[in-house]
Amino acid sequence: MEGAVGLSRDALLADFLGKAGWGAADRKVLAADASFRRYDRLTLQGRPAVLMDAPPPKEDVRPFLRIARHLLGLGYSAPAILAADEEAGFLLLEDLGDATFTRLLTAGSAELPLYQMAVDLLIDLHRQPTPDGIAAPYDRETLLTELSLLTDWYAPAVGIELDHTARAAYLAAWQDVLPLALGVPEGLVLRDFHVDNLMRLEGREGLAACGLLDFQDALVGPVTYDLVSLLEDARRDLDPATRAEGRRRYLAAFPTLDQAAFDASWACLAVQRHAKVIGIFTRLCKRDGKPTYLRHIPRIWGLLEAGLGHPGLAPVKSWFDRHIPADKRAVPAP
Repeated sequence: MEGAVGLSRDALLADFLGKAGWGAADRKVLAADASFRRYDRLTLQGRPAVLMDAPPPKEDVRPFLRIARHLLGLGYSAPAILAADEEAGFLLLEDLGDATFTRLLTAGSAELPLYQMAVDLLIDLHRQPTPDGIAAPYDRETLLTELSLLTDWYAPAVGIELDHTARAAYLAAWQDVLPLALGVPEGLVLRDFHVDNLMRLEGREGLAACGLLDFQDALVGPVTYDLVSLLEDARRDLDPATRAEGRRRYLAAFPTLDQAAFDASWACLAVQRHAKVIGIFTRLCKRDGKPTYLRHIPRIWGLLEAGLGHPGLAPVKSWFDRHIPADKRAVPAP
């Protein structure tokens, strides 16, 4: 930001809002998330907007801008960009309201129609060509790096000491099975595609009725990943009938997709994601002082164990049975 050298973050923010014409807006904290970003709701003469404060170098708003513009170009309801300061890490966004799927479900909305809407959006997204250069590949190296979160954070937090040999065996087992994950077509993977980041927008029709949040970590990878994120949600118990309908609905839209390959990719990415999330939720507690996520760990272990039942994951199951057996799959102490 020109002329911003030495300015405090508060001063940078005041300058950004002033230039955007929102300097006189009322501001209230809207949300913080599992990253270093925070969100404020602004109100100016009855008009709402959302401020994303993503302080660099820990955060970078450019991926959000790139993916948001792509999604908007496809006719989806990502937040419109009202103003941006990429260098300082500030975005002023359209306020899509408060009707996240999480809030709607808590208030008693029917589960199945919301999940059908989300699956339909993924179906449409996966029918679209993925522009070159829009996001990095979700490759083996990235998947393996994420998997190390379980051995690096969760295992020591529950008193399990893994030596170099055990860690190497963990990654070797995953190297054996990751081809299963990659055995389906690729598409844009939004990565945090779950009820906290999906909205139902009144007054919009079709796919535009599904609001999209928190997609800045998107990669290009297996189309099964976001379905797993949605239908094997780490944060809430899902009716098995809803999960089955979501899978059926997706497969019906792609009749040439090999179902055996789809099932294997699903199981592999489910276990990969659940292992990663157990590590992330433990790190949020131990490193960042955010213990509230620990309450989800028993659910995630249940989902992970179900995924290990796929025969293609036998090497990974063997490692878990040896190094983190069922009686050791505990919730870390805060």
